[in-house]
Amino acid sequence: MTINPKRGEIWLINLDPTIGAEIKKTRPAVVVSSDYIGRLPLKLVVPITNWQSSFTGSLWHIYLTPTSDNGLTKLSSADALQLRSVDVRRFIRKLGSLSTSDLQEVIKAIAIIIEIESDRSEERAKGDR
Repeated sequence: MTINPKRGEIWLINLDPTIGAEIKKTRPAVVVSSDYIGRLPLKLVVPITNWQSSFTGSLWHIYLTPTSDNGLTKLSSADALQLRSVDVRRFIRKLGSLSTSDLQEVIKAIAIIIEIESDRSEERAKGDR
């Protein structure tokens, strides 16, 4: 079966094996790579983890509320600092899709951590989600 995950979709992905501080386990991740790149076997994803209050104010943790559309089952965080390219063979099943506004917040967080957009970093540091 050939799969072609799309930008904004949340998939259950096997991220193992990992090394050091890389986020591990089988977990949800949101696809952030452009659909215009084509059907390459690699996708850029941002892993999703359980929300922790210590993430508040973090520039790279985007707060996600579970909805029937996104398929998440608990308060979560898209951890943009863990952005990575993964082979589509790591994708297990589609869970749902992020809202347009949540996807834009994830993209903004990526832009901040790679210093494409610096004006938003002060706003996020003050606790704006």
